[in-house]
Amino acid sequence: MSEQQTHVHHAIDYVEIGVTDLARAKAFYAAAFGWGFNDYGPDYAGIRWSDGEGEVGGLAVGPPSGSGGVLVLLFSDDLDATVAVVESAGGEVVEPPYAFPGGRRFVFHDPDGNRLGVWASA
Repeated sequence: MSEQQTHVHHAIDYVEIGVTDLARAKAFYAAAFGWGFNDYGPDYAGIRWSDGEGEVGGLAVGPPSGSGGVLVLLFSDDLDATVAVVESAGGEVVEPPYAFPGGRRFVFHDPDGNRLGVWASA
């Protein structure tokens, strides 16, 4: 996607993959799938869209949210309102909203224990 990327409220928007060795993971995904990366320091690399603009996900050293695997992130127009609806629907917020370089986000478990996150741009 390009810089005109539109984020859709409560839609799946970004995926983070927990890795133990960032250089090895980048080499694997580049060789296997031709992925390119934006480096954000020693512990994180964004996965570029196929056109080189924007990002579809990231590689994060250490398991995302402390439990390993992939962290699916949804987008929200109003992060605080989304926290409230997640909790009222029976979800458990396991990481309350916090700031990161792209905005704010929180992580929750759904009633079946699946771990997801939600982010907002401000």
